[in-house]
Formats: sequence, C-alpha cells, structure tokens
Amino acid sequence: MDWEKARFNMVEQQVRTWEVFDLRVLDTLMTVKRERFVPPQHCALAFADVEIPLPEGEQMLRPVVEAKALQALMIQPDARILEVGTGSGFFAACLAHLGGSVVTVERKGVLAEYAAQALQDQGVRNVEVMVGDALVADDSAKWWREGPYDVIVLSGGLRQRPDHLLRYLKVGGRLLAFVGTAPVMEAVRFVCTAPGAYREEGVFETVVPMLVEPSPALAQAA
Repeated sequence: MDWEKARFNMVEQQVRTWEVFDLRVLDTLMTVKRERFVPPQHCALAFADVEIPLPEGEQMLRPVVEAKALQALMIQPDARILEVGTGSGFFAACLAHLGGSVVTVERKGVLAEYAAQALQDQGVRNVEVMVGDALVADDSAKWWREGPYDVIVLSGGLRQRPDHLLRYLKVGGRLLAFVGTAPVMEAVRFVCTAPGAYREEGVFETVVPMLVEPSPALAQAA
C-alpha cells in the first residue's frame, strides 16, 4: 500500500470535509504514522473512516473524530496534557506532536503496554503511559499529582458530564469529553475561566465507544 497517498487522502477527503482546517492539526495527521499504531491484522483499515479493533476488546477512534477533537482542544506547543484512555497510543502521539508533554492513563495493562511499545517504536519521547483509572478523582494518583493540566481529554464516551475532573484544569485550560449514549452523543468542551468556574461548550455530535465508568461514589472520591 502507498501509505503516504492513503494518509493524504484521509486528510483531504475525510478530515477537511468535516471542517477541520487548523493547519497544525492537519500537519500532525500528515506527520504521525497512524498505520504504525494499528494492529498488523487491521493495517488495511488504518486510514478508513471506521473504528479499528484493538487488543482487550477496545477500539481506535475514527480519524475524523480524532481530528475534530484535536482542533477543539486548541493545544499550544508548551501544553501539559492528560489523556484518559490510551487505546492504541496514536491519539497520545498526536497530542504530543502538538503540545509539550502528555500523560496518558489506560485501565487495561495489556493495552497500555501495546501503546507504550508503539510510541517507543515511533520515537515519541514526551508521552508517559500509566496504568490505572483516571476517571476517579483521587488526588493521591500519580497522574493527578502531576496536575493541574492545560488540556484534559477523555478518549471515549461517558454517560454523565465529568464535573469531578474539572478541578484538575489550570485557569484557561480545556477538558474535552464525549457525553451521552448512542445514538446521541456530543463532544463537549469545558473551559476553566477562573478558579472553580467553567464554561461548557458543545462542539460536535458523534458516537464513540464508551469508557468503562466507575461507580458514582468512587468517581467522586478525592
């Protein structure tokens, strides 16, 4: 397969048509080798407009959803970023290309190992992969101790708004979450406007695989 042609076609025929015009995001999608994060048996689907199966029964988001999310996050070159749900590691690599440093947290150890190896193979050095449940607001967890963050992104769906995670944003920081259940889900951006104050903005509608959510009591733990 001509990977570079396939990558170009993905950007021009899928991503741009979804109104992704941020040049830094488009450059990221042309630079980060998506096919290197896809399981070998599914490489032919690397640039298709589909969710790709991953180890442990998880799925890789569609390219257009990843692109829209990257654009909505407005990532600056020095941004400190937290990703909840590592998946293949590709989205973390894109975040790292746009920002300064990335902490990505994955519940499933096998998948975290898969992503860490893919990131290492691609020479991505500014991403730290951790194993755990970052949907729990536990101040003792290493990833929360390293906050607050400029950007937090939840790379799967949630039934409820992740209000309990907003306090880990810096003032001016953005959190992006996919809220709702199929067939009606919305990418929602929360902006920290002042200590303890947040603005909520609906960005685009989509459907994505759900994250495994902890019980409400556990999620609120602090």
